[in-house]
Amino acid sequence: MSEPLTYSDEFLRGILAGVRAIAMVGASPKWTRPSYFAMKYLQEKGYRVIPVNPRAAGQDILGETCHATLAEVPGDFDMVDIFRASDAAGESVDEALALKDNKNIRVIWMQLGVRDDAAAARAEAAGLSVVMDRCPKIEYGRLHAELSWGGFNSGIVSSRRRRVRIL
Repeated sequence: MSEPLTYSDEFLRGILAGVRAIAMVGASPKWTRPSYFAMKYLQEKGYRVIPVNPRAAGQDILGETCHATLAEVPGDFDMVDIFRASDAAGESVDEALALKDNKNIRVIWMQLGVRDDAAAARAEAAGLSVVMDRCPKIEYGRLHAELSWGGFNSGIVSSRRRRVRIL
């Protein structure tokens, strides 16, 4: 079993404050998919999110043209956000490492449930910051006190059953 991952709020805040353009590997054109929600949210917060998905290459996703690979994305991007299974994440990390100097990549971010310690070690050895098993949408909302808008940590939404007082 792997050790739990912990990241300081300062580390995550620094990444989210320093990033402007994100290549989202595994972005979906389907509005019901989590990657679509995350992309839309991050765009609304001022990030440029560039979708990367070979099955959707050439399609428009939320106003951005989808590309088949990271290498096909025109221009620079600061972060690679990986919405793929853990066993496929290493491939995306290796592609990012091959492009890091040409594309100005500084961060590898693996989504909730995505963890590849070996790929993370390769990225960190190359000087990139790495976050695994976290969602930038959720972390942005948490760090900017937006989760309470949805009832989180407000006492309104709870997994505990309410006690009913019988008089």
